[in-house]
Amino acid sequence: MTSLTIRRPDDWHLHLRDGDMLKAVLPYTSRHFARAIIMPNLVPPVVTSSDASAYRDRILAALPQDHVFEPLMTLYLTEGTSPDDVEEGARSGLIKAVKLYPAGATTNSASGVRNFDNAMPVLERMAKIGLPLCVHGEVTSPHVDIFDREAAFIEAVLDPIRRRLPELKITMEHVTTSDGIDYIKNSTANLAGTITTHHLIINRNAILAGGIRPHYYCLPVAKRESHRLALRAAATSGDTRFFLGTDSAPHVDPLKESACGCAGCFTSINTLSCLAHVFEEDDALDRLEAFVSLNGPLWYGMLPNEERITLTKKKEPVGYPDRIETQAGPVTVFDPMFRSHWDVG
Repeated sequence: MTSLTIRRPDDWHLHLRDGDMLKAVLPYTSRHFARAIIMPNLVPPVVTSSDASAYRDRILAALPQDHVFEPLMTLYLTEGTSPDDVEEGARSGLIKAVKLYPAGATTNSASGVRNFDNAMPVLERMAKIGLPLCVHGEVTSPHVDIFDREAAFIEAVLDPIRRRLPELKITMEHVTTSDGIDYIKNSTANLAGTITTHHLIINRNAILAGGIRPHYYCLPVAKRESHRLALRAAATSGDTRFFLGTDSAPHVDPLKESACGCAGCFTSINTLSCLAHVFEEDDALDRLEAFVSLNGPLWYGMLPNEERITLTKKKEPVGYPDRIETQAGPVTVFDPMFRSHWDVG
């Protein structure tokens, strides 16, 4: 196959940051993606519908005039989040989901939830009105090994919430383990998972073998090869419960290449080319559209995009810059460690 036309895709987990960084990175998403679930972990975080409305305005103001793109806004769940505000934001059409960060789990998550009982009134209201909860699925206890934190979260946090509120619709974001994949597969309702581009490509050796490579450091951290293969099998299976959430998370190089570097991979610029390469390797190009364009809208109760894009396989590898320049500083682009021949028209 040398050409593939699919419905225009969506990104169901995206970090756009704010200010100069927002202006620099947004066009790389809006060039190819029609919609994206926007993460609320700014400083300060997006905790109210008013915050989300103002942030949405800043995103639209930064959008190139010839790009058509819809930011799907989320709220940052805190122990003080107002159920009424969440419901009003959802009923207005502004708020599409609420994001749960266990406190300290990742970048700008200090305001997240520590005592889950305190968040139950909001979760109960969300279950009642059908508003999805997006979860960063890791525990933060220092006694739990970083490679085991997703599995521990499923047992200690996620499963109890689902047993208490079985009607609550939950998206496990950036699933990284076979434990997470199996948990979703074995569920009967109200659970789905996003998978990132980079977790389909790298395992933990990319970060640690032969030297520390900070631009592959992300949270949740990449796991063993057996987990990566489980992710690829799920992503390429056509199972409607799995879909793309890039978790593209730009940081300027000085913050990545430091004694305590930030977590995140910037993948918006080359995600579709990388995914076409991965799906072709797994003889699953016919299921790429489901993963990037169909399964996500189905889960979030939206129609798939009518517009089409075409991916074309070139004789020569498609080139992407090693980094982009922003007013905030340089941002290194994710290197998949292979040369993709798939170009996005």
